[in-house]
Amino acid sequence: MRRSLAFGLGLLMALAPERIVEPAERLAFENPHAGRLRPWTLPIGRLEGLLVAWLAGRRSDGTTVLEPLVAGLGVVLALAPRTALRLGLRTAYENPTELEVKPWVVPATRLAGACYLVAGLFAGRGAAPKDDGRERAAIGESPSADQ
Repeated sequence: MRRSLAFGLGLLMALAPERIVEPAERLAFENPHAGRLRPWTLPIGRLEGLLVAWLAGRRSDGTTVLEPLVAGLGVVLALAPRTALRLGLRTAYENPTELEVKPWVVPATRLAGACYLVAGLFAGRGAAPKDDGRERAAIGESPSADQ
């Protein structure tokens, strides 16, 4: 379920990043029409969407590389949300000082960071490994010894 959702969001971001950016601007800024995106912002959003879709669509679980990155991003967002917002706005917009961020954005950034941190630290730990008896057979025990 999560993989399908991530794949769908990645595809949406890759195919139509403006469908995410424009509503997000209306939600987050007091003056959403004042922002001028840098020329690379939407292409980088497309690239990010392709990466998310590719990672979500892979058969193998390649999350072990991403877990520390997600946790690290979570620490930064949770502990320094204003700095993270300033950096993000400077990276994405030509006129970041003209944008007025709504009051709820900083606490939401901190909360998102905490969620990223938890996801990065505990991703994949909810499922128990399957015991198909191979380990026991390798050490000479019967695969059904505990059953």
